Formats: sequence, structure tokens, C-alpha cells
Amino acid sequence: MKKIIVSLALATVLLSCKSSISTTDKNKQEIKVAINLNDVKDDKVQVTVYAPKINSDIITYSIPKIVPGTYSNDNYGRYIEELKAFDEKGTVLEVKKTDENTWSIQSAKKLNKITYLVNDTYDTEKGSGFGQEDIFSPAGTNIEAGTNFMVNMHGFVGYFQDKKELPYRVNITHPETLWGATSMIDMDAKNDSDEFIVSRYGELVENPIMYSKPDYTTFTVDAMDITIAVFSPNGKVTAESITPEMKKMMIAQKTFLGKINANKKYTVLLYLSSMKPNDAKGFGALEHHTATTVVMPETIPAKMLQEQMKDVVSHEFFHIVTPLTIHSKEIQYFDYNTPKMSEHLWMYEGVTEYFANLFQINQGLITEEEFYERIADKIEQSKRMNDTMPFTTMSANVLQEPYKDQYLNVYQKGALIGMCVDIIIREKSEGKRGILDLMHKLSNEYGVTKAFDDKELFDKIVSLTYPEVGEFLKTYVAGPTPIPYDFFLAKVGVTKSATKVPGGIFLKGQTPYITINPQTGEISILPNIELNEFFKGLSLKGGDVILAINNKSYSKENIFELITTSQEWKENDSITFKIKRAGKEEIITGKVALPYEEKESLTASDVTKKALNEAWLKG
Repeated sequence: MKKIIVSLALATVLLSCKSSISTTDKNKQEIKVAINLNDVKDDKVQVTVYAPKINSDIITYSIPKIVPGTYSNDNYGRYIEELKAFDEKGTVLEVKKTDENTWSIQSAKKLNKITYLVNDTYDTEKGSGFGQEDIFSPAGTNIEAGTNFMVNMHGFVGYFQDKKELPYRVNITHPETLWGATSMIDMDAKNDSDEFIVSRYGELVENPIMYSKPDYTTFTVDAMDITIAVFSPNGKVTAESITPEMKKMMIAQKTFLGKINANKKYTVLLYLSSMKPNDAKGFGALEHHTATTVVMPETIPAKMLQEQMKDVVSHEFFHIVTPLTIHSKEIQYFDYNTPKMSEHLWMYEGVTEYFANLFQINQGLITEEEFYERIADKIEQSKRMNDTMPFTTMSANVLQEPYKDQYLNVYQKGALIGMCVDIIIREKSEGKRGILDLMHKLSNEYGVTKAFDDKELFDKIVSLTYPEVGEFLKTYVAGPTPIPYDFFLAKVGVTKSATKVPGGIFLKGQTPYITINPQTGEISILPNIELNEFFKGLSLKGGDVILAINNKSYSKENIFELITTSQEWKENDSITFKIKRAGKEEIITGKVALPYEEKESLTASDVTKKALNEAWLKG
């Protein structure tokens, strides 16, 4: 991120800019916000927030430290500069910054407005988006004047102390060439400005907007209007190109879910990173009530993009069930700066991830073998984590060590918890019901506006299912006992098997065969390690510098493209390497020999459990 101090002259110009929002009606209790996407200076955007009537001498204004769905302290206040407060006459009021995300405004009864500049987060990303400094890209912001603005609202707009429940009226002025994709309704008919009205701050945070050159499709699934919007900096991907598979998937999801959700509109915002040093690098998605933000590299092969979109968007879409519909009071009354986390990540993320896989076999999008392969992979991955850490304890303390390092297990063991609960319910009901039925009942019991108490959820689940479910949750979710997956899978006739599968060419698990020279950016094969069949078959050696493959040059700048492209290579494909060995360039040609590794898999082998297995996968 560029640390540029705004000059006094520029600051004066920005503060004197007129807004289209009227400030005359001080009796109307709402928060009015103006965001100017036209006048971008030094990669910063000005935001003006008009205060409601304030009856105290001091008021605080806060930008979120954390937002729902991220499970990390991101401190969005570090991207705010030059925050100033003014009375109606334009007199500057005293402001004290009390922490990284909060400002204390003195003489608050006189407060008319505050102004500040917003930096974007994409400029500062260094790695995967899961590090201490990086903000996960789908929860981040982008400011690229005249081209793209990723407006995750929590990065632009904050809240006054005790005023989060007031309505927000947000006016955004923008270039006429850019269109804002969002699930909110634009109340302004102009081409260069939008106005959105929401009931409370929490609703504003749940409604991201992506401004870019219009590239979108719309379709309707079971009375839900769906928009797919794409920003592809070099035009490699279009909304039209990914819509057929997205539509097929969402029809399947709605069919699987039934009437558990009544959303009228849903928007998928796909941002494709150029992979330049100042662009997004944290790939994945973040859910919202009526939208999903997705960030992927633009260089990803088309087939892989389709698969990734199917997996990540389906996961985020199923968050409609939990926590967006079924959730605890910690989520209902989420504190953006001093949050108390819920114990039930096993349900919010785990069951959601389980549904994202189960619906695909249920609706015929993947084969039975592919489903078992995914389950086997999750079992293997989960065992690499702390398998004795109680999931409820990890969940409640996920923002601190040693628990935060275990967060990614929600997508592995969390999903397997959902699977085991599903199998128990199927067995006890003789195949008639499963975990989806439980989610339907919980959504009827609670819902968007009614939250449960964390400590009461297990008892409620038992009342809606069976005592055996309660014993499982007590022993394996709230307790330290590792789950005996063989025992539960045997109930539906599934047992272990071994198979040989293609492994990674440049990576074996998380262990790389290649490295990057930090000075030159060159990619080279690691020396002094046992190379796999791919390298041996081409007589490549440790220390060889990879300059190009199949006439495509590779370096630090596009190493991700190399990794993803290699996953498309097939056995015996012709391949040409341009390398540098001992300072001399060489051309090596040959055939691809994929490295194979033995992997534990699963298979349905017990025919006596066929009926229950069928009910589990297809019921």
C-alpha cells in the first residue's frame, strides 16, 4: 500500500467538495453517507458521513475490526486516513484516535459530519490472505480509478456508538462507464450515482458492491433472481462463459434445499486478479445474506475455474441455511470491534461445507466415487490438524492462539461432523430423514430474526432428532475424542480401500519440488531432494532453472499459473522445457510421466446397507 501523505491543498479541495446528500433534516434519525468514486487521489476515495442527532458530549466512530464470516481480526481502521469532524458551520471539532479502528469525537452535540480517505486492501496483500497482515481478498477492498471498485462496505463505512440500528442512506457517485453489481435496490435513476437505503448497519455490511464495466448475466431459479457479475482485467473470462454451469449448479442447490430459503435476489461478484504485485492474492469466497464475493486468479484454466466456482460458490450459497438463517445470539448481535465468537463453527462452516459436497452427489453433478474421494481427502486432511482439540472450544476462541491455527479444520473435520450427524439420523429414522431435515426444523424454530443461545443448541438438536445425536455431539464435538470415521461410515456400507491417483507435479502435498530466487525471480528445481517420476522422466535435475515450458515463459510473477496449468497435463502429453543448467540454456523435450501415489479411499462394499446408503446419498 502506498503511504502517501495528502497535501494540505489537496485535503482542502477534498473537504470542500459538495455532496448530493442534503443535511437539512437533522430530526430524521438515519445515517447518511456519501462515497465519491469519481475523485480518486493517490489511490484513495473520500467518504463523508452525516451524523444523526447526538445527545452526548462525546461520541465514537468505529470502522470494523472483524466482520462476520472471516474469523480473523483484520482492523479495517488501518486503511482510514485524515478523519476529520465538522459542525454545521464547517468548524473543525476535536477528534482523538483511541485505537486502530476507533475515533472519539469531542463536542459531539454539534457534530454535522465526518470525512476521511479510504485506502484499498488489495494493494497491500503479500500472500494467501490468511496471514497476520493480509486481509482475505473477498473481504477486502479495491480502488482502481475508472476501472474497478470492490466496495465491501465495512472497509468504507463505519458506525457511531450505539447507532448501529439506525437506517443508512448511502449515495455513491461513480463514472458513467462503471456499473455497480449488488443485491441492493438502487433508488437513484441517474447513470453516474446510486442511492441505497438499508435498515441498519449490519444490513449494509452484508451488501457488497462491485463497480466495473458492465459484464453480467441474470436468470431466475425458483422465484429467486440471480445475477452473475464478472471483472476480468484482460477480458479472459466473461459472465456469459461461466453462467451455464452456475445456473445448473444453483438449480440443483435450490432443488436440494427445498423451501428453506425465501431470498428474492442473489448476486455473485467474481473478481479476477491480474496477479500483479498490487492486486489480490487471497483466493476464495465470502458469504453474505444475498450475495457472495469471489476472488480468483485470471490465469486459472477455464475448466478449473468452473470447478472452483462450483465448489466455493455452492459453499457460500449454503450459508443461507446457517448462519444466515440459523445462528446464535453472538451472530445476531455481532460486535464488529469486541466480538464474542459462537461455539458452533462445526455447524456454520462444517455443515455448510458438507452440504456443498452432498448436494452434488444428491443432484447427480458428481459420481459416487468422486464423493467418496472428497470424504476420504477430508479425513486425511483433518488428521493433520489437532484431532483432540474440542471443536466448540476452538470455535469460541478462534481469534486467538492456539485455536486460530486450527480454523481451517472447519472445512475438513467440520464437514465430517456434519456427515456423521447425517448418518446417525438416517440410521435411526430408517433412511427417512437426515441432517437437511434437521436444518429445516431448526430454521422453523429460529430464523433470520430469532437467535438461539449457544449453550442450548445441543439440547434443541436432541429434541428434534435422537439421543444418539446428542451423545455424538457431546463426545466428538464438545469433547476431545477423535471421531472413529470407520464406525460411522460402516453404518451406510462404506469401507476403506486403497487406490493409486496422480499426485502433484510441482508439489507433493504442501512440500514443493521448486523454489523461487528472491533476487532474480527465477524458478528452479530444489537441489538435494528425491525428485518424482515427472522430473526423472525428463532428466531434469536439482538446481535447473525453469525458463519456459511449451514456449510459455515462467517466473515469480506467474508461478501460480504454472501450478494450475500443470494440473491439466495428461499422461504422455508432449512437453518442452527451456532450462538453464550450470549457466547454459538447454531445450529438453519428452513426454509427461505423472507421479502416482497410493491414497486411502472409500468404497460402498456392504450390499446389506445399500438401501440406507441410497437414502443417505440420494434421499
